[in-house]
Amino acid sequence: MNVVELDGVSWGPRGQGDILSDLSFAVPQGQVMAICGANGAGKSSLLRLIYRHQAPRRGTIRLMGKDIWLMGAPEAARHLAAVLQEQPTDFALTARQIVALGRLPHRKGWGAGLSTPGGEDAAIIHAAIRRMDLEAMADRAFGTLSGGERQRVMVARALAQEPRVIVLDEPTNHLDIRHQLELLALLKGLGLTVIATLHDLTLAAEFAERVLILRDGRILADGPPDKALTEATLAQAFNVRARIDRSGNTPRFSFHL
Repeated sequence: MNVVELDGVSWGPRGQGDILSDLSFAVPQGQVMAICGANGAGKSSLLRLIYRHQAPRRGTIRLMGKDIWLMGAPEAARHLAAVLQEQPTDFALTARQIVALGRLPHRKGWGAGLSTPGGEDAAIIHAAIRRMDLEAMADRAFGTLSGGERQRVMVARALAQEPRVIVLDEPTNHLDIRHQLELLALLKGLGLTVIATLHDLTLAAEFAERVLILRDGRILADGPPDKALTEATLAQAFNVRARIDRSGNTPRFSFHL
């Protein structure tokens, strides 16, 4: 079953040309997909379309087989969670309260605020906090946390949402090497559909079952890492000379002007 489908999708800012052009692809249940490309290729814009932040200019985006723009926000949020690069630091909330926001789409009276979660919700929130190793800082103000700690809180909020799809924009930013590896292993082991933009091609090759490469808002390559991440494709995507050493367990990428 395809849980996310794009059919002939194009998008651009109002009054300007297309940034994304004629994108069509489908992501099946449980697949882990990395989106890669140079700065300005359209990666974050594509994610914003998928998580219903902006509507396509042309084409259709379907979530669980239904046009995402025919869904209300709570319905879409019960199926899909997003973890973004931007993390507001002025929330007057604790880390635990941020994670608890993930339960709002499942509660009666959408937008009812931060009333004390009931037993089932509280258990889900606690499990998400524990899974992201946040118990020691759960009651600290969100704004006092480091960038990496805030990132883990936002992933915990997404887990508390219990979605079918998690969309992440550069999820390893601000994380040290250990937490990068732990986060990607966790995401891969969830059994959910995961769509993430990644700058680090080595992590993309290890983490993803499928890599989609964008160039100038169009799909340049789409397939398993060893098929999508080729020297010729990377040279075209990043406008550099690329070399890949596949002699070890993990490919090593090097680039030259």
